[in-house]
Amino acid sequence: MTGVSDGAVSDGVGELLQPLARVAPGERGATRIADRVVAKIAARAAREALGPLHPDAARPYATVVVHHDTARVSVHLELDYPCDIGARCARVRHQVVQRVSALVGMAVPEVVVRVERLHLAAEYGARHGRTR
Repeated sequence: MTGVSDGAVSDGVGELLQPLARVAPGERGATRIADRVVAKIAARAAREALGPLHPDAARPYATVVVHHDTARVSVHLELDYPCDIGARCARVRHQVVQRVSALVGMAVPEVVVRVERLHLAAEYGARHGRTR
């Protein structure tokens, strides 16, 4: 196979030297990121924002609805008590928006933070005569 006869067979020599045909952007396809991937990123971002968790606390988890390039996120978490719940939730919202936007490139117009449970800090309970 040293040559091309009637264009039927090629030895491949010189074919890579020719420029590839340009494909129009609309015909290239699309990358779709699964909802569960975005949810895992959001849950990880929430955990980063919270810092160390109470020993009995469950890890934060997230549910996500993705529509085109927009993700609506709901994060479920447990917090220590007493704490500034509003400030901690705001920090979680901010971190989720930043991480999802940076890693996935999606807009995040809404992050709902649901505090499922509060864990009483051991030293707070001991000072106020509470026992478990």
